Amino acid sequence: MSSQIRVLLVCRNRLLRESIARILSKKTEFEVESSSTACLPSHSELSDLSVDVVVLDSLHFLVGDATHAQDKAPLAGGLKCVLVAMGEDSGQFLAAIRYGVRGYVLQDASAVEVVSAIRTVAEGYAVCPLRYTSVLFDYIKSQTDQFPTSRKRARWGLTRREQQLIPLISRGLSNKEIASHLNLSEQTVKNHVHRILRKIGVSDRLSVSEVWQDSPVLDSAEGTIFPTWD
Repeated sequence: MSSQIRVLLVCRNRLLRESIARILSKKTEFEVESSSTACLPSHSELSDLSVDVVVLDSLHFLVGDATHAQDKAPLAGGLKCVLVAMGEDSGQFLAAIRYGVRGYVLQDASAVEVVSAIRTVAEGYAVCPLRYTSVLFDYIKSQTDQFPTSRKRARWGLTRREQQLIPLISRGLSNKEIASHLNLSEQTVKNHVHRILRKIGVSDRLSVSEVWQDSPVLDSAEGTIFPTWD
């Protein structure tokens, strides 16, 4: 990285873009290379500009239609991106991480917080509001709760997404809460839950957790039945 931190602002909100540009202009370590609301430049264009950090105000610049973001591959690549979120949304926070964003600040963040986030990301680290760390920890926990469930997934014929929902169902989350947690629509979650009930052969959400936890699985390598404690 050069002695100065070159920042590209790609923000639809003109007032936000101008505000951040004004904040950075007061710091000698920053140089605002460009400012555009049209689209995110290509990797080659960013390379030509020698941009260190890209500041965005929407995930649409990275993934297009965010309502279908879960079905798309991450596009951020090696970009060092800071997203200025427009509101409290844990689902958007998790989606931002999935798509390569390294810095996440809220719209009401102070000038000091914005500058600190850009500087931190430029140095190769990641940063988010303190209150979102628990969201990230809970999400990682929900992923590790699935191990070793691959044999059970095969036994019940559950898809990866259906398997992902079971720890959240076990925690008593509603369809709406699960939808927000996984950045899905509430109807999509409802459909998944319906299929899980049918595949496992139970009639209610509580039974899903009980059957999943108590069901033994066959270890194909050893040929032995083990109880599951995942």
